[in-house]
This record gives sequence, C-alpha cells and structure tokens, in this order.
Amino acid sequence: MIRINSIGLSLDEPWEALRSKAAKALRLSPQDILSFRILKESIDARGSEVRLSYSVMVETDDDERVLQRARNRDASLYVEETRVPAVYGTEVLDERPVIVGFGPAGIFCALTLAKHGYEPSVCERGDDVDKRTAAVDEFMAGGPLDTESNIQFGEGGAGAFSDGKLTTRIKDQRVKEVLSELIEAGAPAEIAYLSKPHVGTDILKNVVRNMRKKIESLGGEITFRQKLEDIGMEGGRVRSARVSGKDLPVEALVLAIGHSARDTYEMLFNKGIEMEAKSMAVGARVENLQELIDSNQYGKWAGHERLRASEYKLTRKLSDGRGAYSFCMCPGGFVVPAASEDGRLVVNGMSYHARDGRNANSAIVVSVTPDDYGSHPLDGIRFQRMIEEKAFRAGGGNYTAPVQLVTDFIEGKVSAALGAVTPTYVPSVSFADIGGILPAPVTRGLREALTDFNVKVRGFAENGAVLTGVETRTSAPVRIIRSHELQSISCEGLYLAGEGAGYAGGIVSAAVDGIKAAESIMKRYKPVR
Repeated sequence: MIRINSIGLSLDEPWEALRSKAAKALRLSPQDILSFRILKESIDARGSEVRLSYSVMVETDDDERVLQRARNRDASLYVEETRVPAVYGTEVLDERPVIVGFGPAGIFCALTLAKHGYEPSVCERGDDVDKRTAAVDEFMAGGPLDTESNIQFGEGGAGAFSDGKLTTRIKDQRVKEVLSELIEAGAPAEIAYLSKPHVGTDILKNVVRNMRKKIESLGGEITFRQKLEDIGMEGGRVRSARVSGKDLPVEALVLAIGHSARDTYEMLFNKGIEMEAKSMAVGARVENLQELIDSNQYGKWAGHERLRASEYKLTRKLSDGRGAYSFCMCPGGFVVPAASEDGRLVVNGMSYHARDGRNANSAIVVSVTPDDYGSHPLDGIRFQRMIEEKAFRAGGGNYTAPVQLVTDFIEGKVSAALGAVTPTYVPSVSFADIGGILPAPVTRGLREALTDFNVKVRGFAENGAVLTGVETRTSAPVRIIRSHELQSISCEGLYLAGEGAGYAGGIVSAAVDGIKAAESIMKRYKPVR
C-alpha cells in the first residue's frame, strides 16, 4: 500500500476530487488505483485560505514501481500495524475475573476478556445508560441528586456525558483496536481518520449499550446498582470483594473505578493499599458564543457548511511557575452538573455529535500539586471537596451554579447582569464571586491566563463571556501504586486500570489501559472456556 500525505482540498472542491488528486500525486490515472482509503483528515486554517488536508492510502498493481516513478516526497510505502497475538497463561481460574466499574477502562477490559473466553463479571455502582439518563435528566430538571447514578457514575462512566473526545497522545497499537470496536458498536466511521475525533454524548449512549450486549453475547455478565464496599485480603493477595452487602470470592479483581469514586479510594487506603497524592488542576468553565470561536479560527469562511464547529487549545505558563490551560473544550456544547456527593457542586462540559449548540465551553484550569493541599494520599480529595462545598454554598444551595462575567471575574467584582452569552448550565445559575470560591493561587492564575487568552482568541474574555464554577474533576486526585503487571504492589490479584488508578486521562487512554489489564490477567491464567 502507498500512503500519500498533504493532499489539500479547497472548501469548494467536491469530495470526489480527492481520489483524482491522489492519482495525480502518483502520476497515475484514477482508474489505476485499485483501492482508496482516508487515513487522516484535518482542517488547515494557517494560510490565507481555509483548506481540508488529507492523508490517504491507495493500492496499485505495483506499489514499489509506482513510487519509484512518482518521486513524490509526500508518498511512501505504508505497512498496516499488526497486533501481537494474545498470550495465555497456564494457571487455572476457579472464579470468573471481576471488574468493578463500567466506564471506558472497565468496558474494554471486559470486552477483551470476553473475546478470549474468560467470561468476566462486571459490577457497576450506577444504572444502565437508559436509567442513568433518566436520573440525570431528573436532576437537571431540579430533582434530587442520585449519588450512585449521575454524570460521574453509571454505564459508560463520566465519558458518556461529555463531548466524547477520542484524541490521545499515547502511541499504542491498541488505539486502533479501541476505535474499531467503537465503530462496530455504532460510532461514526469518521473517528478512524479525523485528526480530532469525537462521538458526542447522544451517540455514545448507544455505543456503550451495544458494547454491553456484545460482552454479554460472549459470556460476560454486567450488573448494575452493585457497589464495591470492601475487599478481603489474605496472605498478601485479594480473596473476596463485598459488593452491595454480598461477599464474592475473587482471584482476579480489576478496579476501573473512575476518578470520582472517593469512597472507594478511602476504603482502599484503610485496607493498606499503597497510593500517593497526585498533582491535578482546578478552575471553572468559560462559555463563549460558538460563532466568536469560529470567526477567530476560520475568518471569513466561518459558517461554511463543510467546516465543523471550531475548537481551541490554550496554554499559559504563569508568572508563579504554574501552568494554566483549557481542558475538555466542547464546541457547540453545554455546561452540565457533575456532582456525585450531596452538598458539593462541580461542573463539566458536554456536546452532542452535531455540536450545533449556540455556545462553546471549556474548562480553564490552573495546576495544583500536593504542596497546595498536603502529601497525605487523601488530601487531594479533601481539597476538591472543600472547593465544591464552597461552590454549593455560593450558588445558594440546591445545585444552583455560581456564575460571573469573565470581565468581572478579572476585575474582582460580582456581576449584575448577563451579556450576549446565556449560561447553559441547568437547573439554574446565580451571580457570585467565583474568585472567592477558588484558592487564591488558582484565582490569580485564572485572571492572568484569561487576560492572555483574550489576546490569543480575540474577544475570548469579552462579549459577555461567562464563567461557571467549579471544575475540580479534571483527573484523579490520587495514584494507586501498581506494578508493571498492573497489579497493586500491596495486594496480588488486585488490578488497577484507567483514570481512577491515576494512570490514564480521557476515553481512549483509559480504554487502552483496560485492555492492558485484561492482557495481564490473560498472561497468567487460562481461559475459563
């Protein structure tokens, strides 16, 4: 196969021109191309004209000869990466592997084990995606918070109520496997080649439901409203797990608990499982009109039917040495209530696949370290809770979110009226001093960063831009120490995977981590069937 990079299309050229341009790059006629596939699509807005840029793969009757004749530096031989075959161990499992958590790490751990005959059993503290959606909808309509089934907990994990971003910085053959499984389960085929792929929460719900059905068809079992309460250890290894009052015998227990399972962290710490405090970032969500972001990115081409809602990624090295950056940017999205504990308020961002909402939103966060909140492994959780409790009180209770115009936040005054941007957070918002909620170094850092970002993206802090507080769940507040086999160094047979373990961030990296945990179990034990 031949890979050809840097094939450009103007916004007015038809898609069919791509194949012809690939042929021209190889000095061939289009009929000489036996097969054709897009490997990557990106939007190039760097020059005077916005263009679409592609890498494609083609097959000819003699690829090497064609390359020699073409002499095109953008064309090269392409070899598909192949996954290393599965390795199975020799030990016998008397009990099915048990996985706690059914977010990306838990789903892909269970799917990998099920495909290889290990018949995993999954326990998820929240509801299946349909009941979970109903609970979230009720909460957003002003109803009570369900602390077990919400935007953090339930089938699909926190990623099921997000933008569904699939970008990742890791280089791993398993990434392709993750994308392939998502497409098979109903994700758009374009995620295989877009430079910044995303699914959207509306489609993700169907995807995770279909993946659950596939796992079950392969002999796996998934149960909901089943919360891990305790683990039993003997002789340095895990022997049992108490799930919703019932003790289960276990030999291989995978914890894919997500970054918000604070009660589980506390239980594990009290059991002597070694963990450490971890750096993270906190801040608030900023909302702009999407058309302002599009105009900054695309100029006069903003609004063109072939251009997707634009994104941004902003960073700032602060004067005190900390870092500030945008996180989980949601084009055409919504700010949503992401609380999972009574009396504590936290927000997140969410988008549907179309990303056609009026506002863009992103967390703007400042890095914090154990120097800010203490080196005890659970100090990061206490730090998050302190901020969330202050946000809850500042909003007036009942999960009303505190908001402030960005210009007023920078100047240190409470807003009196909204401008062009209407906050999307529900159930309700109220004006408050977000700077008084966040720790002083974070407030100072946000003011410095937002002033800088207003230059990088013209009008970013102006035009009625709104800040909604608070964002504290950017990553796990602890890291559970594990070996190269992904087992706890304190307890044999206890496998740790995904964001909750402190080793992954985002849907794809957590999914890959889940696959690795499954492979570690497979290397030791025989399949159960």
